[in-house]
Amino acid sequence: MTFASPPRTAAPRPRRRGALGPTIVVLVVLGLLLMLTAQLWTEWLWYDALGYLDVLRTEWVTRALLFLAAFVVMGGAVYASLTIAYRTRPVYAPSTPEQASLDQYREMIEPLRRLVMIAAPAVLGFFAGIAAAAQWRTVLLVLNAEEFDVADPQFGVDLSFYVFTLPAVRFVVSFLMAVAIISGITAVATQYLYGGLRFGSGPGDRTTRAARLQLGITAAVVMLLIGANYWLDRYSILTRAGGGNVAAGASYTDVHAVLPSKIILAVVAVLVAVLFVVAALRGTWRLPAVGVGLMVVSAIVIGGIYPAIVQRFQVQPNAREAEAEFIQRNIDATKAAFGLEDVQVRRYDATLQGTPGALREDAETTASIRLLDPAIVSNSFRQLQQNKQYYNFPDTLSVDRYRIEGESRDTVIAVRELDLNGLGAGQRTWVNDHIVYTHGFGVVAAYGNTTATDGRPAFYEGGIPSRGSLGDYEPRIYFGQQSPTYSIVGAPEGAPPAELDYPDDDAPGGQVNTTFPTHEIEAGPSVGNLWNKLLYALKFGDEEILFAGNVTEESQILYDRHPRERVAKVAPFLTLDTRVYPAVVDGRVLWIVDGYTTADQYPYSSSRALEEVTTDSLTASSDTIAALAPQQVNYVRNSVKATVDAYSGEVTLYEWDAEDPVLQAWRNVFPDIVRPMSEISGDLMSHLRYPEDLFKVQRNLLATYHVDTAAEYYSGQDFWANPQEPVSGRGTQPPYYLTLKMPDQDEPTFSLTSVFIPGGNTDRNVLTGFLAVDAEPGNTPGERREGYGQLRLLELPRDSTVPGPGQVQNTFRSNPEVSQSLNVLQLGNSTVVSGNLLTLPVGGGLLYVQPVYVQSSGGTRFPLLQRVLVSFGEEIGFAETLAEALDQVFGGDAGVDEVEPGDDAEDVPDAPVDGEPGDEPTDEPTDEPTATPTAEPSDGPTVPADARAALRDALRDAAAAIEAGQAALAEGDFAAYGEAQDALQEALERAIAAEAALGG
Repeated sequence: MTFASPPRTAAPRPRRRGALGPTIVVLVVLGLLLMLTAQLWTEWLWYDALGYLDVLRTEWVTRALLFLAAFVVMGGAVYASLTIAYRTRPVYAPSTPEQASLDQYREMIEPLRRLVMIAAPAVLGFFAGIAAAAQWRTVLLVLNAEEFDVADPQFGVDLSFYVFTLPAVRFVVSFLMAVAIISGITAVATQYLYGGLRFGSGPGDRTTRAARLQLGITAAVVMLLIGANYWLDRYSILTRAGGGNVAAGASYTDVHAVLPSKIILAVVAVLVAVLFVVAALRGTWRLPAVGVGLMVVSAIVIGGIYPAIVQRFQVQPNAREAEAEFIQRNIDATKAAFGLEDVQVRRYDATLQGTPGALREDAETTASIRLLDPAIVSNSFRQLQQNKQYYNFPDTLSVDRYRIEGESRDTVIAVRELDLNGLGAGQRTWVNDHIVYTHGFGVVAAYGNTTATDGRPAFYEGGIPSRGSLGDYEPRIYFGQQSPTYSIVGAPEGAPPAELDYPDDDAPGGQVNTTFPTHEIEAGPSVGNLWNKLLYALKFGDEEILFAGNVTEESQILYDRHPRERVAKVAPFLTLDTRVYPAVVDGRVLWIVDGYTTADQYPYSSSRALEEVTTDSLTASSDTIAALAPQQVNYVRNSVKATVDAYSGEVTLYEWDAEDPVLQAWRNVFPDIVRPMSEISGDLMSHLRYPEDLFKVQRNLLATYHVDTAAEYYSGQDFWANPQEPVSGRGTQPPYYLTLKMPDQDEPTFSLTSVFIPGGNTDRNVLTGFLAVDAEPGNTPGERREGYGQLRLLELPRDSTVPGPGQVQNTFRSNPEVSQSLNVLQLGNSTVVSGNLLTLPVGGGLLYVQPVYVQSSGGTRFPLLQRVLVSFGEEIGFAETLAEALDQVFGGDAGVDEVEPGDDAEDVPDAPVDGEPGDEPTDEPTDEPTATPTAEPSDGPTVPADARAALRDALRDAAAAIEAGQAALAEGDFAAYGEAQDALQEALERAIAAEAALGG
């Protein structure tokens, strides 16, 4: 036997951890931080370039403080709850089967306990911080609130409490309740896991004293917060939507049953909280358990059953009398909240019979009737003024007014914007997309109330370079509705310009180039250093920004270029009108945007979903105009007018409603970003107008709230509706801007109009009301014209039979003479397009006017105005001009003269596109004015001008033959009828021959 020691073996070396895993983690973290930096720092640079850095700084600081506060409160409370529960656990848990089964869970959790006790509060705190940071607007408003100086009719509290304070207090109470409940849940779980709380049977108490104290105090806090919620519910009842009530706000049952029950339940909640504290100290849960049971029973009986009994047996049998006071509160509050208090209502006994000379007193109104439909003539603008395939116009144009030759003329206007989709695939390089093609060029404007001789728009501003009646202005459009995602502009002094400015036959290469003056104008952040280049390369996912030689120290990057988007970023407290329109103001092209301040807590006011009430047939079909985003509001003011310079991108906000408390509160938050109205120039003032979306909301409300008394409201027999769009039959008819004179006005003003038909479940389409708002603010610098914003409502008698838009459109389509004439217009490859159906209160009645366009059904399409339909009472007129059609309705002499384009229309050249998208240009537009073009754009055949004139003459002769035939039939003169049919056949043959020539 040997006692030698066994040979010693070397201990195994520990395996070295590979560096690949940590390296990947570090790289991923650095990459995420870099991407986050690219998003945040580029935002900082953008706001700094625009001069609105204080807006971003205020938002970020407020969000950060709210996040931190919520993180600390939620995370701290949960951590404290976990720590207290763990540290006060019993040293020796009772030996029971329940505890034995928990032992294995304790062993599993113990290695991770410290991590869980830190990670769980951190995660919960993070999500709480995110939720709290989203309330930054609510917090800033309550800290900067202004008085409304109006008390609510129930409690006598200033409305600012409901609009500013109540939402913030409710958020705080709800947040603290969430903190208390989550803390209580974690305390229960921890105490149960470590034996401080038992649910099963066994010797001794089921809770330790420490657990009882912790859970009892937590439950007491929850009950106190529930009581606070009950107390706040008393005020929130006044701001709720109608629901099952007759009207919004507190009803009879709410005031006499629900409000007392809320007080009782709040007191009960406080008593139960006291019982929980007593139980925590004395060691029995019996009293708080009874208290909770009593509270549940009270909530069911007092909060539910009792109000239902009052509603069923006291209110419903006497609803009209019982609810009258509260309905009147709703009527008054709704009108105040939506600016409907001062509507001028006038009874209008509309005549149905047109008499000779009836329109002589309304000659200015009829002379201003807009015959160009901005939703239809975009193709005409495109074909006649696009010039190049990389320019384009929006599908829906804008309506404005300009002083031409000393006279205010309604105008259809559009900006010739850059459209990169017009370039061919071979031209879509990074340099072309972001360095060469950077901006559009000029505006195109046409008279709204007349056309050229062949039915095309009568342009008084157009061409490239721009020429016409608007004078000299900066035509370059770097910021617009169709601008590229980003462009990089600027170059060192003396460097050859790289940006395409506009095409010009006389220039080298057929184009004039330019360089944006970044040394004079800061239109966007600088990308002149490597760090900014890297960040923007990451932001846009284009590495070319880093390596392109065109990106120099003088370069700026332009992005977020849509006018509405720019205003939304610098004024995040505004709800913006979806209609953005251009205007030539003081030598610049400005985009004008209307901004609203809104609230959803105005007591007793009815609420409306903005998306629903601003949706109409135009928003449903347009690519550039949409309904407002989903948002419930019961208070709205057009408090801000904003402009965006199309050249420099500068955003300017002007105060428009100085008395709005919501705007005043936001001006306290951002004291320097909204300029006073006094800084609005006279030229800019003349192009501002009453906003469309606000008018849509108001007309929707007036369909109900044109009544003044609770009795009328309760019966509902006189509620109205906005009619469907009569041409397409889809969606609500949009409002229209027109220059007109209402019966109580001395002169016509630029107005926004709409009509009403009976509401309820009926298909009766007769007119019940006509609404117009004075949309003309005047041209005095810094001062609105008296009368601007005045709503005027013409109420027709309840037995009125004035046809509504649907009836009129049906009459147009079913009239034999009109339908035959329209069929003639659709011969060959032509299509008839009906324009907007306008309604005007003239001649003692209601006049309907609808332009009728004809366009090719294939190939090159652009509508030309060929006929005008009018209706007055039961009479219909259908002719080549408005004056002729009106004469047919008003006994041969309506008292209206023809409106001719100004002499300046002859000075504006047509500029048709000279190539299909993707093709190389084949021909440049002539600089010489042409009254009638001799060729269509190159995607169609060459069209002789005499063929078009022949077609027009043939159609005129065919229409005359149809009228002669109808008259002959009426008189029983069959010989004359046969001659008319021969003339019609001959005219149709000439029309077909001319159409064939046009078709090539």
